[in-house]
Amino acid sequence: MTAATHSTLFPQVPDSADAVLEGLDPEQREVATALRGPVCVLAGAGTGKTRAITHRIAYGVRAGILQPSSVLAVTFTNRAAGEMRGRLRQLGAAGVQARTFHSAALRQLQYFWPKAIGGSLPRLVDRKIQLVADAAAACRIRLERSELRDVTAEIEWSKVTQTVPADYALAAAKAGREAPRDPAEIAQLYAAYEDIKRRRSVIDFEDVLLLTVAVLQDRQDVAEQVRAQYQHFVVDEYQDVSPLQQRLLELWLGDRDDLCVVGDASQTIYSFTGATPDHLLDFRSRHPGATVVKLVRDYRSTPQVVHLANGLLAQASGRAADHRLELVSQRPAGPEPVYTEYADEPAESEGAARRIRELVDAGVPAAEIAVLFRTNSQSETYEQALADAGVPYQLRGAERFFDRPEVRKAHSSLRAAARFGGNDSLLDDVVDLPSQVRAVLSGEGWTTQPPAGSGAVRERWESLAALVGLAQDFAAARAGATLSDLVRELDERAGAQHAPTVQGVTLASLHSAKGLEWDVVFLVGVTEGMMPIAYAKTDEQIEEERRLLYVGVTRARERLHLSWALARSPGGRASRRPSRFLKGLRPGSGAAAGRTAAGGSGGVERGVARGGAAAAAVPRRTQRTPARCRVCGRTLTDAGEMKLMRCEDCPSDMDEGVYERLREWRAVQAGRSGQPAFCVFTDKTLMAIAESVPEDERELARIPGVGTRKLNRYGAEVLAICAGQDGVGRDDDD
Repeated sequence: MTAATHSTLFPQVPDSADAVLEGLDPEQREVATALRGPVCVLAGAGTGKTRAITHRIAYGVRAGILQPSSVLAVTFTNRAAGEMRGRLRQLGAAGVQARTFHSAALRQLQYFWPKAIGGSLPRLVDRKIQLVADAAAACRIRLERSELRDVTAEIEWSKVTQTVPADYALAAAKAGREAPRDPAEIAQLYAAYEDIKRRRSVIDFEDVLLLTVAVLQDRQDVAEQVRAQYQHFVVDEYQDVSPLQQRLLELWLGDRDDLCVVGDASQTIYSFTGATPDHLLDFRSRHPGATVVKLVRDYRSTPQVVHLANGLLAQASGRAADHRLELVSQRPAGPEPVYTEYADEPAESEGAARRIRELVDAGVPAAEIAVLFRTNSQSETYEQALADAGVPYQLRGAERFFDRPEVRKAHSSLRAAARFGGNDSLLDDVVDLPSQVRAVLSGEGWTTQPPAGSGAVRERWESLAALVGLAQDFAAARAGATLSDLVRELDERAGAQHAPTVQGVTLASLHSAKGLEWDVVFLVGVTEGMMPIAYAKTDEQIEEERRLLYVGVTRARERLHLSWALARSPGGRASRRPSRFLKGLRPGSGAAAGRTAAGGSGGVERGVARGGAAAAAVPRRTQRTPARCRVCGRTLTDAGEMKLMRCEDCPSDMDEGVYERLREWRAVQAGRSGQPAFCVFTDKTLMAIAESVPEDERELARIPGVGTRKLNRYGAEVLAICAGQDGVGRDDDD
């Protein structure tokens, strides 16, 4: 469960820019108000990083400092992007683009392909495995199904690290990768795979990034058009960027530095896909003038859970460990983590299911409980155990909520009822919104009591029950809301992939649990050979396994259960032992060899501008004060009024002659660049210039809407017009 879906309430949109900042802690407020220049947010688990960056974007938009269409927020999953769009909408900052790297790149590629390359964009294939199988057949190499997956993963890694087939063997050896086949064979399969794609005119997901990078590198006009559209970038989960994604980000930015990155090196768990925390850890060296904000106040977990999480990282080594953050819980004390040893795996799964049954019977919602394991193959045992215990569950990584067939059909039925409800006998005897929804969905299979057992029927019921719960919350938050209002809300949530809560215990791998949280977490199978996994051999691989367990621990809000089995099956040899990561942390396991966190406490660090002296010489960023009308003094909240620095209805002292000359000049500039006039300067910005008539670049730069790029490009001509010079910007044949 994410923080966004944990609360199904519908908060009121803040009524001003200042109201967006309410409720943020000092460090989160620093993030929200640091709107210019490079910013690096080091955010520990549960410290409210998504809250900080969404409020940052919303504050900038509501204060008129950022234009919604000029902001691109990038994250790594469609779920996270959807959550971000939903939060921004609730904060009154709709219109901001929040996408994954692939989604943003694909949109740009589809738009520019006819212009940059010609013709239609090749078809995008969803799955590589069949193409890899065809490549193996062409090379006369026999691959088992498991080998097909492994070779596919190697091809994906090669592409995101920008490694060509001829260089694969050397690059894999340098990276310490254990290839599933002889490296020469992998290189041969990789080359054949690329050849098959070319012959069939198809591309894969990595090609989307590679081709976008190629177009932006080769076509300066395309790069300039993209940079004119997006002037401000936010990248979430920055510790997970690959070299290819970093290159794309650099091309989007150009020579600008309006970039905010957010991440935590201690949550780097996807290095097998090419992700590296180096870009996050090197951010300060690449941007000496960056503001670095550390978030360490943990609002998610109890002190007991946080203590275990800190203890895990205290034993870590390596570069990421050198920059770890010491979390400080902000919650009341809770129960100590529970450690349980079982004789075998069936006993472990039955024991977990029994405890979960007790929790559910005691009133803990099933949706607030998760069972997390290292590999997906462990799931089946727990599915069966929960089904036997009569506990509903859902598998993490299944189809997105609004894409489920039963949800799409229910959505259509609700829309039809909203439009033609007067002729629907189901609605004759119901008045309030929740009753209307229950009546409509009863025709789709919803009942007041869930069906017995598990499986597809139960999953469909859970989906419909989630919609019923959403309607109840919506009606409670919006007095007088109608069925049409709810349908509009569902439309917006479907567009943002902002799903309601589905009732059921979550079963998930540790990798897929990243970014989620629950009241109660069961970490199962915490044994040597599974945690760390048997094939983790190098120090770096072992440390990533430790970080994976850290991610699992920090998913728990209140209760944490860790367990392991001594044997795989009943009667088997009890040869297993608990994970080495728990030594010194679980009772009776000896003392832990801890160390002090180098990145420790939270706070703000000011950078040194390029060519600058010491950090002390860099002036502290001042917190932005509310914009006020220069005529009547009223606080301004409308973006257009903020550009004018006065209320719309306050008297204007605009120089009409300057304004008309600016409009004529703007039309010429727009014609030359082939873009709409407002892309040069908006009417409000021209009015603000004509009212203040700046005399130098410093005065011109103070006007909202005149950023560094436009100042460099148009500043001299605008100042010349303000000075009354004739002929500025006219075409030669005028």
